Amino acid sequence: MRIAMGQIDPLIGDFAGNTKKILDLIDRAKQEQCDLLVLPEMAIIGYPPRDLLDKQGFVRDSIPYWETVRRASTGIGVILGAVSPNEGSGKPFRNSVLFYDDGKLICTAHKMLLPSYDVFDEERYFEPGEAASWVEFRGKRIGLSVCEDAWNVAGYLPRPLYHCDPICELQKANVDIIVNISASPYHTGKASWVKPLLQGHAMNSKAHLVYVNQVGGNDELIFQGHSVIYDPMGNLVASGADFREDFAVYDTESGRGDLHACDLDEISEIIEALTLGLKDYANKCCFTQAVIGLSGGIDSALTACLAVLALGAENVLGVAMPGPYNAPESLTDARELSSRLGIRFDVVSIADLFSTALKSLNPIFDDLPQDFTEENIQARLRGMVLMSISNKFRRILLSTGNKSEIAVGYCTLYGDMNGGLSVLGDIPKTMVYQLSHQLNKKHGWIPERILTRAPSAELRPNQTDQDTLPPYEILDGILAAYVEERLPASEIIARGYDPEVVKWVIRRVEYNEYKRWQAPPILKVTAKAFGTGRRNPIAHGYVPK
Repeated sequence: MRIAMGQIDPLIGDFAGNTKKILDLIDRAKQEQCDLLVLPEMAIIGYPPRDLLDKQGFVRDSIPYWETVRRASTGIGVILGAVSPNEGSGKPFRNSVLFYDDGKLICTAHKMLLPSYDVFDEERYFEPGEAASWVEFRGKRIGLSVCEDAWNVAGYLPRPLYHCDPICELQKANVDIIVNISASPYHTGKASWVKPLLQGHAMNSKAHLVYVNQVGGNDELIFQGHSVIYDPMGNLVASGADFREDFAVYDTESGRGDLHACDLDEISEIIEALTLGLKDYANKCCFTQAVIGLSGGIDSALTACLAVLALGAENVLGVAMPGPYNAPESLTDARELSSRLGIRFDVVSIADLFSTALKSLNPIFDDLPQDFTEENIQARLRGMVLMSISNKFRRILLSTGNKSEIAVGYCTLYGDMNGGLSVLGDIPKTMVYQLSHQLNKKHGWIPERILTRAPSAELRPNQTDQDTLPPYEILDGILAAYVEERLPASEIIARGYDPEVVKWVIRRVEYNEYKRWQAPPILKVTAKAFGTGRRNPIAHGYVPK
């Protein structure tokens, strides 16, 4: 049997556009004499549709495209994901698999395990399937499953969450091929531990395992693709590319298959993920150009590099906004960065704006001593300038703050937090340097002084980040333990961190929740990002111990 994997990048709700991608791949699969084409979870609708499912007519309007796929399936088998109405009691919809063969719908199966943790909310919308389904096709017994159905294995979920195991049910049915259609979001290192999971299913089942994953960026989520086929011995026999649409074929008789995935190191993988997430977010929100505030610092430099990779240098504008406390080299370095990147560079001084603001506020402030209020005015004036450029020229504003700053509130509402997308909001400061050095090895874009200068917001004389924050190596270690591993203070302190520093960091994380609620969407690349996967209340009285 010749099996094709169609790895597509859908736009959520674009039923016609997504179906065209599906039809193009059906035509290609036929041309390459494939017996079966497998496409991702919710291929027609795009994942995750979230509360679009609550809009009257959304699912109804997607169903006519099933007929389009059915007609196109003449002479071939097609497996894809869709949302189907639930005719019985319970939630209104099912997360379903459609299996067409030679112009006929031969099976509709339903996802049994519905994740409702981290970024997932499927129990909100879907009724689970009652039993695992399999189908006889071209002399083979094919088992059908959807994404989470394959994950009910010890060590792969936050805790045992489900009372059934769909893959185990398919193994008992002695299937020849297990198909798992998926829309599994990316985070660092995920592919390395999905591999043994899928290998194990293939070997335990003594069956081929076909895993086809969505690719692309949808809001803050990024999908790697990296679709794979394992043979019954656990050998990788076919793979789709990382972070791009792809078509890969495997022949069960000859054992030959396309191997398109790359063994990327962690830093290269994150660069690819952020580039795709930024590109898709801009394009799917109808932006072709971006604007970035260039401070002469490492965060804005890295954001500009990623914007050039995603959108092209001709579509990126860098704006320097010197104020009263900026060192001359900050403007020089921002200009040099822009020249190396080949992007347009403009300078808008905020010095006069700042002076006018202070003068206007003086009657209210009544000669009170200056403090962080005046520092924040500078950041907010820069935010105003950048948003004005964004509005006037239809350029998406990319905010440049990193995860370390956002975690402890070292950022200004309506200032440097302004933007349509936070590119580095899930990237700790120490990793910002790793990404920057990796890009510089390849492109040489970032001036050396940007890489070596002490980080500074430059909102008061001779300011550096470490005046206020612990060293970033310490801060990022504590944040990873508290935010991503969700460890209590006692366990973090047991790792050798200073107790007072740990308590200070945790207090800052908790206190600044209100800022993160007002941040732009943050591209997710770690196991736990700020955003939809971390839903803490702002007003609460719990003090972590």
